[in-house]
Amino acid sequence: MFARDFSPNGPNQAWTSDITYLWTEEGWLYLAIVLDLFNREVVGWSLKPRLTADLVTEALTMAWFRRQPAPGLLHHSDRGSQYASHAFQDELREYGMTPSMSRKGNCWDNAPTESWFNSFKNERVFGERFVTRKAMKATAFESSEVFYNRRRLHSTLGYTAPVPYLKNWREAQQAENQVA
Repeated sequence: MFARDFSPNGPNQAWTSDITYLWTEEGWLYLAIVLDLFNREVVGWSLKPRLTADLVTEALTMAWFRRQPAPGLLHHSDRGSQYASHAFQDELREYGMTPSMSRKGNCWDNAPTESWFNSFKNERVFGERFVTRKAMKATAFESSEVFYNRRRLHSTLGYTAPVPYLKNWREAQQAENQVA
């Protein structure tokens, strides 16, 4: 994947995905996210009690409907069975995305997504007791959609949150196009 170049020069060029496990007193939940590498925004996510292909296809569908990227976007994931499934690969083709997968056993190939999970668990999950799956889902929603995307400052983005970073970039592009 871009030889581990995690810095595309615009949105919707390269997305990464992964899955993490979350414990509740009602049992495990599995969280799949899709990150846009340009602004590190969580553009899609899904949370389910089973680790099946629909977990990752739903996260991808959310991301596609939110962003509707042009064909050719590079979608990177690990080699998990959910990402290798026919259902997921068919969806990538349907959306015109180019699949990319990490080398076997190499978590560094998906470092930005792994970093997101680390931040999410350290800042929002560890030390908390989740009695219900519903409580974990509320935390996942608030953490990705409200806190991380809109308020959490990101060193890679010059200490700006993902959504404001993208807004500022788009405004700069618009101003540049008006001058030209």
